[in-house]
Amino acid sequence: MPDESVAVIGAGVAGLAAAVELAGDGLDVTVFERAHAPGGKMREIAIGDARIDGGPTVLTMRWVFDELFADAGASFEEALGLEPVEVIARHAWSAEERLDLFSDVDRTADAVGALAGPAEARGYRRFSERAQSVYETLETSFIRARRASPATLMRAAGLRGALDLWRIRPFATLWRALGDYFADPRLRQLFGRYATYVGSSPFEAPATLMLIAHVEREGVWLVQGGMHQLAVALARLAESRGARVRFGSEVREITAPRGRVAEVVLTTGERVPVDAVVSNTDVAALSRGCLGAEVATAVPASVATPRSLSAITWARLAETSGFPLVRHNVFFSHDYRAEFDDVFGRARLPRAPTVYVCAQDRDGDGRGGDAAERLLCLVNAPATGDSGRPGEQEIRTCEEQAFALLRRCGLEMDADRASDVVTTPTDFEGLFPASGGALYGAACHGWRATFRRPGARSAIPGLYLASGGTHPGPGVPMAALAGRAAAASLREDLASGRRSRATATPGGTSTP
Repeated sequence: MPDESVAVIGAGVAGLAAAVELAGDGLDVTVFERAHAPGGKMREIAIGDARIDGGPTVLTMRWVFDELFADAGASFEEALGLEPVEVIARHAWSAEERLDLFSDVDRTADAVGALAGPAEARGYRRFSERAQSVYETLETSFIRARRASPATLMRAAGLRGALDLWRIRPFATLWRALGDYFADPRLRQLFGRYATYVGSSPFEAPATLMLIAHVEREGVWLVQGGMHQLAVALARLAESRGARVRFGSEVREITAPRGRVAEVVLTTGERVPVDAVVSNTDVAALSRGCLGAEVATAVPASVATPRSLSAITWARLAETSGFPLVRHNVFFSHDYRAEFDDVFGRARLPRAPTVYVCAQDRDGDGRGGDAAERLLCLVNAPATGDSGRPGEQEIRTCEEQAFALLRRCGLEMDADRASDVVTTPTDFEGLFPASGGALYGAACHGWRATFRRPGARSAIPGLYLASGGTHPGPGVPMAALAGRAAAASLREDLASGRRSRATATPGGTSTP
């Protein structure tokens, strides 16, 4: 491999995965990160001496990182302290209505039966079988593929796989497909929530997202010290392979004076000649000119629309009582359709939001959290952070409704609310420019959305794309796969004497 220089813009999961691969190939790799720590959306929030995960809180598809570390001559197991959980999440609709999901199908079926009756328990077993079938059909032909279109998917799946794909009902919405398994609206609401894992509405996202149920049953892992430590471990791995990671270094522009990447220019004015760039930024940042006019045509503007969900989060320290929290907890609103009509249809905060609570000091069985514990509370929000919305009054009203729901479900919090760290769509826009605060790239609405995500190669020679907004989709492990795909595409182009294809390659999928 030639000793050429590569700039990676952004030390998120995808950028760091690409850096690990490319540095190991002997390239001169520098990662430029505007923040002072790695992780991107996998960030930490400080409240005094406490550090709270302020982004992704769930690790699934561990095999992605096992393979990444092993290929780099390291051990993922040794790099991080990992603990599997039996209780995937605890769900509540009221103080009397609760349901735990377990990694064990039989235990979950028993819990479903206790809540909703034996018919729903049988429906859950059928749903679990279908979710596994969907995952097994798509893992090799789609999730691991470096680019995807309907034609390449069908060719990769073969005749038998094509029949399996048809049985998946790819043209149905997730909400509609769930009706084949569950009559109880609470269960449709619970499993419909998987659409939010990719920033979408269950009423518009495709039925293929039911595969997330199987992914969770295959293993949910707790990371010792919090999810941010995964980013720290990736940065260390990249540096051990020879990459340089420069924090506090923001790229202002990518120059391509002759239609090919030539250098990156920092906000300090420093100009760094490069042979290739891997952009681990929001795709919209390129098309909107945030990295310079010369690369604004790297991807069509349409690939970032419609925007996915944003969020409002409250990071707080609190003593809790009344509700037996586990690590991951979901408190459901009474009208799910109205919630998504508000967010996507009216571009406003939901009047009755569902609330996710990550109790970071709890283990998978709920042990811990005896004193003031670290909590991240989250509600879905529209990605309107670049429009000045939502306003302060709308946010206060949403907060009142969210924490009132927690109290109705039995959860009391004794907290110094003055120390809360609140992050809004406007704040997320500031962290991730041109996104409007969208946390998952474009929304996965309709079956075609799966194929609209750009692939690793952009329309600018020498410029490659790696983020959760590209193929294969959002989520921690999927972003790592996107980084590996960008590195593999760059290697192929160097080996063949070219820097990039002349046109952007759409494709991708949406999984957790």
